[in-house]
Amino acid sequence: MIITRTPYRVSFFGGGTDYPGWFRQHGGAVLATAIDKYCYITCRRLPPFFEHKHRIVYSIIESVSSNDEIQHPAVRATLQCENVTEGLEIHHDGDLPARSGLGSSSSFTVGLVHALHALRGAMINKNQLAKTAIHIEQSMLRENVGSQDQIVAAYGGLNYVEFRPDGAFDVTPVIVPQERKTELAAHLMLCFTGFSRFASEVAKSQLENMAAKEQQLKRMRRMVDEGLEIFVNSSVPIEEFGKLLHEAWQNKRSLSNMVTTPEIDQMYEAAREAGAIGGKLLGAGGGGFMLLFAKPEHQAAIRKRLNNLIHVPFEFEESGSRVVLYQPNGL
Repeated sequence: MIITRTPYRVSFFGGGTDYPGWFRQHGGAVLATAIDKYCYITCRRLPPFFEHKHRIVYSIIESVSSNDEIQHPAVRATLQCENVTEGLEIHHDGDLPARSGLGSSSSFTVGLVHALHALRGAMINKNQLAKTAIHIEQSMLRENVGSQDQIVAAYGGLNYVEFRPDGAFDVTPVIVPQERKTELAAHLMLCFTGFSRFASEVAKSQLENMAAKEQQLKRMRRMVDEGLEIFVNSSVPIEEFGKLLHEAWQNKRSLSNMVTTPEIDQMYEAAREAGAIGGKLLGAGGGGFMLLFAKPEHQAAIRKRLNNLIHVPFEFEESGSRVVLYQPNGL
């Protein structure tokens, strides 16, 4: 039996410039971190005593006789990509809801690829893990997804990720004194709006508007460098990071009318009135988790104002996707 643990992510700046349709022409970058909320994949070989070949357990249970019968798109495509012929039992558990803007779909794919390699007794490095997951989601499933989620899930840590027009990417860990990282973390709040959405549908509307929104996307790319400069320069008040997040959110919501809703706008404005400096919806938009930036002394008032939302404490995560249980013979 193999169990992998793969983190979700919080993206600060640059989301939208990590889509191949954009960065293959203009280049792109993101500033993002993995967080200590995880997707767990349990995988074992299924003994040949059952009528079914595979058993896949997530929000539903599938018992199927062949790979082609699998309804879960990412499982079906990943088994195809990895040329799996043996019978498997696969379980998925997640710390937070799916379709909520934290890159959970990509964490699932990364974690499953990692588990299949471990089951074969093979190591896979973080770079190849990210590339394989990107290939499955973008080329095999043809989903409207960017490339940052798979990379952050595989690598972990707080990173500056640059996307080159040739399709390659560079991952640079952000190195700052621990006090500065702790200061940033203390200013962040994560709130669940209660709305889930299919990111691919929201992203599709943004992709269709890319040509018309070129200036906004170029501004979003510049914000990555500006945000990084604020963060690594300890002489700059950390509140400037929050102000830039606010600008980034105003920019992002102009990309498509599906990015936000009147209800979400009301939540954000209520948080601002209660003391939040900035924030944004995570992921493609349309729902899911909202990240807020506020001084610690104002956070109780914000929680009280948004008392109908679920607040999720979190920390930055450093390790990326890991095999946490390795018993390939089921012992």
